[in-house]
Amino acid sequence: MDKLKIIGGQPLCGEVVISGAKNAALPILCAGLLSAQPLHLSNMPDLQDIRTMETLLQKMGMRIERDADNYTLDGAHIASPEASYELVKTMRAAILVLGPLLARFGQARVSLPGGCAIGARPVDQHIRGLQAMGADIVIEHGYILAKASRLKGARIVADMITVTGTENLLMAAVLADGETILENAAREPEVIDLARLLVKMGAHISGIGTDTLVIQGVDQLHGAHHKVMADRIEAGTFLCAVAAAGGDVLLRQCRPDTLDAVLDKLREAGLEIEVGVDWLRARMHGRARAVSLRTSEYPAFPTDMQAQFMALASVAIGSARVTETIFENRFMHVQELNRLGADIVVEGNTALVQGVAMLSGATVMATDLRASASLVIAGLCAEGATVIERIYHLDRGYDCIEKKLSALGAQIARIT
Repeated sequence: MDKLKIIGGQPLCGEVVISGAKNAALPILCAGLLSAQPLHLSNMPDLQDIRTMETLLQKMGMRIERDADNYTLDGAHIASPEASYELVKTMRAAILVLGPLLARFGQARVSLPGGCAIGARPVDQHIRGLQAMGADIVIEHGYILAKASRLKGARIVADMITVTGTENLLMAAVLADGETILENAAREPEVIDLARLLVKMGAHISGIGTDTLVIQGVDQLHGAHHKVMADRIEAGTFLCAVAAAGGDVLLRQCRPDTLDAVLDKLREAGLEIEVGVDWLRARMHGRARAVSLRTSEYPAFPTDMQAQFMALASVAIGSARVTETIFENRFMHVQELNRLGADIVVEGNTALVQGVAMLSGATVMATDLRASASLVIAGLCAEGATVIERIYHLDRGYDCIEKKLSALGAQIARIT
């Protein structure tokens, strides 16, 4: 099993190109199930989760051609509307095939999802919304069994904001009969990216970017060309790395307009940031200042950046309070950061971080995707060698992160 070895203490300098967004690419791949015509996608990231989704779709009968970061999806030959446990258990996003399969084929058999163990993340909002649209759904032996001759438009008010729930119901609604209104919808940029693709495919959607989406169902969708948005979480992770380790880095092909809350906190921490339309330049001199934060739904501070900011706070001047409101089990990285010499105490859903002057390299274990990124950041500014085990979590969401960091001057290598 691969590991990462990092020799800390080197500032980061140079340029890095931000990859396409995993959290946008996964639902967009599932949107290929909605049409029998080809879907042409560019800026696709090279990630384990993407490869898992590709395998899942191919098992259903989708034909996929790849050329570097360009994909062509042909959904004209779907023969098996089923997502098995063997693939779904490793990636929660596989639940996103449920809505498209049910909308286009009238049936679906989808395993209950797995993925990172950061919280319960139930799928009841997905199921309740589809039932409101006329689906007959039962859960048997760990599988969601859904049927509908044709989904009907409905008004659906989500009990809680859910990104995958919004995406699933949005994809189901575009082929439903009549008007569907999704209230309390997620407003994340990745949801917007999906909605814009669906419009290119012939869907009728209004309210994009708001918490109320109105969808007029159509009989069928056609093919389209679409460029996946840049990964705001990857960009934020590199910015945190610069703030923690020091240096001067230019981020290219990114989306600064999706990072307002993160940029505000980084500036508060002392990071100098210049912003262009599709680039960011980050410069850090000396130690960062500790910054408190509270995660919440977009456009507030993202839960997917919480662990990286905790790593930054670990080496900052002063103390910080980090409050997690989205997932109940997203502090598993605390124990590993403390192994590196951090001073973090957890009280309920809040972590109290007292910054230290220097971390000390050690062997640590990645527990989930973003936790693994926090350990990379900590390793970059720790004295001596840090070895990170179980980095398959990291490979699920970061495209060649060790190569990108090496190009910036970090001493980091993958050990097989």
